[in-house]
Parts: sequence; structure tokens; C-alpha cells
Amino acid sequence: MAARDRIAPYLRPTPLRRYPGLDRLVGAEVWVKHENHQPTGAFKIRGGINLVSQLGPEERSAGLIAASTGNHGQSVAYSADLFGVAATICVPEGANRTKVAAMRDLGATIVEHGRDFDEARARAEELAAEHGYRYVNSGNEPDLIEGVGTYMQEIVEECEIDVVIVPVGGGSGAAGTCITAKAQDRDIEVVAAQAEAAPAACLSWRSRSLIEGEMRTAAEGLATRVPFELPQRVMWDLLDDFVLVSEDEIFSATQTMIELTRNLVEGAGATSLAGALKISSRLRGKRVALVCSGGNITVDQLRTLLAR
Repeated sequence: MAARDRIAPYLRPTPLRRYPGLDRLVGAEVWVKHENHQPTGAFKIRGGINLVSQLGPEERSAGLIAASTGNHGQSVAYSADLFGVAATICVPEGANRTKVAAMRDLGATIVEHGRDFDEARARAEELAAEHGYRYVNSGNEPDLIEGVGTYMQEIVEECEIDVVIVPVGGGSGAAGTCITAKAQDRDIEVVAAQAEAAPAACLSWRSRSLIEGEMRTAAEGLATRVPFELPQRVMWDLLDDFVLVSEDEIFSATQTMIELTRNLVEGAGATSLAGALKISSRLRGKRVALVCSGGNITVDQLRTLLAR
């Protein structure tokens, strides 16, 4: 609730909309929380503003550094620009060009390093130690989790939900969703959806231990090999279920979301729908919220998607 007060001067609540076509496909009453309508096109901006707004003078003057495949980096870059703080973002080589360009346009310095998020993260940690930057860890910052959890507060204030399905990469969004949903109503079922080609968070949740996994997904918003301890501990306590979806299921759900909602949606943002379709038999007759976590799809990705 305090995080919502902090971000309210800078961000409006995002739309929660119902689509009859999605009702028909899932067999339930389906509402979509449009975090793709945020200024950066993704939910993570909530956490960035919540964190940066609370930094003291020393941390602000030191500057920020983060590692990202795109959406977390945009959140840090946007929030840093908003509060007049320098930001450096480490991205893997070949990262989403649309997201990288947006970070540069917001004034961030971009460092391209490594073949995936986890190698870029290691470089960010090295640079933070060398230069004294304030490292913004995408998975283990309570302020980020509190910030992103505010979208769930908006959902429960607008609609009585039985089930909410949230995409998972590192897990900050799912952790924030769990905390907020369960504080409002313990009967709200929270389901995480993740790419089976990058299953580290799911494997860790199921085993109740941190397990590194492979990373082959094309949905860069879900692309991590290493789980994060803080969101995992929250999910171990509060998450109801975890579902893995294939690359084909993510592709298909992305096409469907674009067609039926008339929104640009990236693969990670459509993973909640992919998860809903996977478990549709147990959603019959329920009121379901799908978190559309982001819409930062590139033109090339869109061409590939529509050519399938």
C-alpha cells in the first residue's frame, strides 16, 4: 500500500478489460490486466519508481547499474531519468533492439556483454564493485517486489477474481502478486506460468530449493537460467500452482492476444494466456485475471510471429 502511494504521482492505474473471445477460448470469465500500457510497455516500471524514489543522496550520486534482457532495464532507466540519476544497464549481446534503443533514449549507458541475462548480470555485479554503483538486482530487491505488486491491488479493487495467472522469469512479479492477492483474500488462487525452455523458477518452486535450469526460450522476458532466492521464498509460502508452457504455446498465445485484444503483446506478456489455456479445464466457470506483463515486441519478432 505504501508502494502504491509512492508511485501514484507518476503512474496511472492500467486498464483491466474483459474480452469475450478469450472467455470462449478459456471457458471462463477472462480479464486482462494491461501492464503493456505502462510508459515503458511493461510492469516492471512500478518497482523501479518505488525503489529509486526512496534512494538517499549518496546512492543517487553514485549512479545505478542493472542487468536486463530489456524490461527491467527500461524500468531502471526510466526511473533514473525521472529522478535525475545516472544509470548503466548491462544487456546480453543480441538483446531486444527495441528495448535497448528505449533505454538509450532514456539516457542510460548500455553495456553489451555475454550470451544471456545471467552473464550480463555477472558483468553488472563486477562494474558495481569497481565503480561503486548502486546495483539494482532484478530479483532480490524488496522494493521492486512491493512496487510490481501494486497491479494486483488495482485488480482486486476493480473486480472479484477467483484466479490470477502471472508470467514468471525471475519471479518478482509473481511474488508481488502473491503478497497482494493473499493479503486481500486468501482464497484467490495465484498461478505462475513459465516457459518450459527456461524452467529454473518452476523447478526451484517445485523442489523448494534453488535449481539452475537451461535457457532456450525466445521470450526474453522469461529468459533466465538462475532463480532468485527472495521471490522463491515468497512463492514457496504463497503460490498455489506453477505451469510450464512450450514455445509453440507461447507463440500461439501471443498471436491470439494480439488478434483478440487488439494490443501489441510480447511473448512474456502472452504467457499468462498460454498458461490459462493449458489448465482451462480447471478454470471453467471462474473469473480469471491474466497479467499481460509487457508489449515490447520488435518489428522483426512481429513479422516472424505473423508468418507462422
